Amino acid sequence: MDLREVADRLEINEVIARYCHALDLKDWPAFRALFTEDAALDFTAFDGPKGGVSDVEAFLRPIVESLAGTQHMTSAVMIDLDGDEASARSAAIVPMTANEGGVEKTMFNGLWYEDKLVRTPSGWRFRERTQVRGWVFTPA
Repeated sequence: MDLREVADRLEINEVIARYCHALDLKDWPAFRALFTEDAALDFTAFDGPKGGVSDVEAFLRPIVESLAGTQHMTSAVMIDLDGDEASARSAAIVPMTANEGGVEKTMFNGLWYEDKLVRTPSGWRFRERTQVRGWVFTPA
């Protein structure tokens, strides 16, 4: 592995991490900045839209902002590099806590992200992002 490949892998991992933090911090400009202008997203695995970044933001924003907290966590990141393009797959666990009448209730989603990324003048960006449903756990 040469230094460019190491740097590319680190930057792609950083993009994946920044996605998690942007959602958890409810930082919508930071969220949008992670994608190319023509990015195609498929969030239908959890009843979300298939479309562009604006479509997914319009779906996620009211959900995330209504919650007491979220914590997006990704791991087991696999990256295949091909010059200025890359494919990545990562596992994710997302606890989401709602406050229902003063009582916090947390549900957990398990999923994979399947991504296509491209090197841009601003660094690596998602060109495609697909959620693949794994499981949902909602304690009684």
